[in-house]
Amino acid sequence: MARAMRADSFTARWRKALHRVRNAVRRSGVDYFRGDGSDWIALAGLLLTVPAIACATLLAPVWCAPAALVLPIVAGGLLLRPANLLALYAAAAAALIVESVRLGPYTAGPSRVTPGTVLVVAACGLFGLLIAQFRARVGVPWRRGGTMLFDLRERIRVQSALPRLPKGWHREMALRPAGGQSFSGDFVVAARTGGGRTLEIVLTDVSGKGMDAGSRALLLSGAFGGLLGSLPPHAFLPAANGYLLRQDWDEGFATAIHLVLDLDSGDYELLSAGHPPALQLHAGSGRWKEQAAEGPLLGVYDGAEFHPAKGSLAPGDVLMLFTDGLVETSERDIGEGIDRLTGEADRYVSTGFDGAAWHLIEAVAKDVNDDRALLLIRREA
Repeated sequence: MARAMRADSFTARWRKALHRVRNAVRRSGVDYFRGDGSDWIALAGLLLTVPAIACATLLAPVWCAPAALVLPIVAGGLLLRPANLLALYAAAAAALIVESVRLGPYTAGPSRVTPGTVLVVAACGLFGLLIAQFRARVGVPWRRGGTMLFDLRERIRVQSALPRLPKGWHREMALRPAGGQSFSGDFVVAARTGGGRTLEIVLTDVSGKGMDAGSRALLLSGAFGGLLGSLPPHAFLPAANGYLLRQDWDEGFATAIHLVLDLDSGDYELLSAGHPPALQLHAGSGRWKEQAAEGPLLGVYDGAEFHPAKGSLAPGDVLMLFTDGLVETSERDIGEGIDRLTGEADRYVSTGFDGAAWHLIEAVAKDVNDDRALLLIRREA
């Protein structure tokens, strides 16, 4: 009986120890791939790779040249911290010395360690060290950096999503960053306020374009999303202007247009901060009309005032908001761009503008090296 109890106790202790080891390995692996853990696993693997490559070079120098040592060096520059990277470089240097001694002088024949081989390995090591130091200074591990950028892009996309509208309304938006990049200086924040009766949309164009403006656009989209719905509509742009002034950026200005739409009556107000005018299609006449509100750029001076423009969307009417990248280029002014945009938009009057936002950007400003955004709100007939 006592022997059986001792056996059960030993088995239980063994299982607990195995469970602790398994959990520790799992946490270490998760932390490593998240970029939070130690890089000793990568260091150990690369240190084992160095003698393996050296042995292959000594056995078959024609198939595995001495310059193959750049492979673990390049991998180390991407995976290791600078301190551990030096240990890898020391191992690679020792491997080069061994190969040089065993293979003989480079003047005796091909497939030997030449001065050029040493220079190539040293240059790759220098570049790898620079990359590792930059990564350590930024604080973003290489294996985590791509995931972080993807997460930032998805956050901008989610924040720019338009809320669902009640029956009788149609909305769609298209956004094209400059140069085919994933980040844009144009963004949208929207919310239904007043118990869902009012739709508020803010279309913003941050100074700059593409990646240069993407970080500021992410910061502003979060701030503007918090302000929208928390303040009365007429207080939004003054608060946004004050927020930009407090950032004290070198390129701290932005344009914005704020739509406040009553979903029951179709009445709306537009408040603009130096933004291009909105366009309204009147279903009765079939003509487009500019709706321009007055207001200065955001982030230029304190105490700015923004005066609204009022209108109403009747059944069948369409309201179009856009950024200047869609209608203004170095070769044409904004008036010509608006004429071209409305001309292309007339093609979709009969089809109800379903899917028109993306196609309008393609037709009007496909190859423009600027961020472009287009928003359509239609009241169904």
